[in-house]
Amino acid sequence: MNTPLNLIIDKRFCGPPASGNGGYVAGCLASMIDGGSQVTLHAPPPLDTPMQLRTTDSGAELWLDEQRIGSAVPSHFELDVPPMPDLGQVAAAEPHYAGFSMHNLPGCFVCGPDRRPGDGLRIFAGPLAEGLVATRWQAPADLADERGNLLTPFVWAALDCPGYFAVNAQSGPALLGRFAVKQYAPVPVVEPLLVMGWALTHDGRKHQAGTAIYHADGRLLAKGLATWISLSRA
Repeated sequence: MNTPLNLIIDKRFCGPPASGNGGYVAGCLASMIDGGSQVTLHAPPPLDTPMQLRTTDSGAELWLDEQRIGSAVPSHFELDVPPMPDLGQVAAAEPHYAGFSMHNLPGCFVCGPDRRPGDGLRIFAGPLAEGLVATRWQAPADLADERGNLLTPFVWAALDCPGYFAVNAQSGPALLGRFAVKQYAPVPVVEPLLVMGWALTHDGRKHQAGTAIYHADGRLLAKGLATWISLSRA
């Protein structure tokens, strides 16, 4: 095992008020692995707290002292991605984003309606059909690398919450449990993009969703496969 790297999740990148957005944290772990990867989140990652990113023989892990927060392994998952929806239909669906009327985490970095432009990602995916949501989107310039492309943790973050809103009707409040992403091409900032999510399966408290980022010109840039866990009503 190599010398661990310190990771501190800035409060800007929260999901729940006291912990990191699941997609962002998963993307931090995925940055330690080349190619597609799958991340499992074992415990809520705290904000503004030093944690340790460690490479392992099988991938990478995130630790808080003696508690394992997350783990990542290489993954080559199968997922059929629907065709990019019509941009006009997407524009018409955006005002009906479910989070505008009721949101359990209104301060979420990715999908929280309380976040200001230039602060949160403000990905507000509206319903196109049952279990299918999408929105037009432009990634903020301050989250890019030197080539003007979105950094890996923010690609994962963008692919996170639309999956929740695709399964929300049956999941209710839920947290991200496992997440796999495959990126095909760089995701440019300040260019027109489309982010979508679609429900796949429901099995008790477990719900699977697919997500994707398209360039507005029709190129598929990245896809994700997520397992959401409904919070116990007890």
